[in-house]
Amino acid sequence: MTSIVFMGTPEFSAPILEALIQHHYDVKAVVTQPDRPVGRKHVLTASPVKQVALAHNIEVLQPEKIGGSEEMARAIELAPDFIVTAAFGQFLPTKLLKSAKTAAINVHASLLPKYRGGAPVHYAVMNNDAKTGVSIIYMVKKMDAGDIISQKSIPIEKTDDVGSMFDKLSVLGRDLLLETLPKLIDGDVDPVPQDEAKVTFSPTIKPAEEEVDFSMSATMVDAKIRGLRPFPTSYIILSGTRTKLWDVTVLPDKTDLTPGKVVVHEKHRLVLSTGDHGTLQINALQPAGKPKQSITDFLNGTEDALTEGEQVVKL
Repeated sequence: MTSIVFMGTPEFSAPILEALIQHHYDVKAVVTQPDRPVGRKHVLTASPVKQVALAHNIEVLQPEKIGGSEEMARAIELAPDFIVTAAFGQFLPTKLLKSAKTAAINVHASLLPKYRGGAPVHYAVMNNDAKTGVSIIYMVKKMDAGDIISQKSIPIEKTDDVGSMFDKLSVLGRDLLLETLPKLIDGDVDPVPQDEAKVTFSPTIKPAEEEVDFSMSATMVDAKIRGLRPFPTSYIILSGTRTKLWDVTVLPDKTDLTPGKVVVHEKHRLVLSTGDHGTLQINALQPAGKPKQSITDFLNGTEDALTEGEQVVKL
């Protein structure tokens, strides 16, 4: 039986681990991030990957930092045929990579060499890409730079956000891994080096990057909102209040108003101007300190606060 040490943390990784177990791979251990406080009550919570491992009585290793840790020594001691990583979230030392008898491979949620780094799904949606996908690569010391063993793409629909794409890519990655592992075991692969001239990066989103720039086109504003939904979420400064944007609709109508102004203010409708003379209907938002609300509920509380033609979004 082919043995594996699996390394991953978020929801994306859990179905991939589950599939390896169901297909009778011998998962010797799972390496995942330590339990973290979650929610307003800061309840210490196991990662989705740890929860799968515990359900199947698999040894769990949780180093704060993998390099030089006891957990790394344990993973090396297990001497697996494969190390398989999927959104683990830490750099892996070369010594650990070399401990895999056959290969150390990574299930990466982009069409490499595009979007190396920690937030490839966010960037694909934010940049309004037509498609994205999963690449299975050999792991090397340099981040996401190994030769591509296999790759599959899927379209990004105009209704997709980061949450829906993570779900789709998790299934795609699971299926592609199950296709690829037997070929690796048989030596029936033809890896392709990444074209360094085409490399782009997708670093983890910083808080300052969560603000939406309404001088962009309506299409790109919508893409940015979907690219940060449901996490970490996007915001604007609306009439002086930091306000999360949850759902918008790009309208075909054009306006001569400069970006960030009220185009339409009705009882159940708020339309704002964007760059490129675009218009954007706001459907759901969340002012700071308040729950998420529909535009109707929001406008009920701000009847006199917004007037057509008024600059309401800080640029």
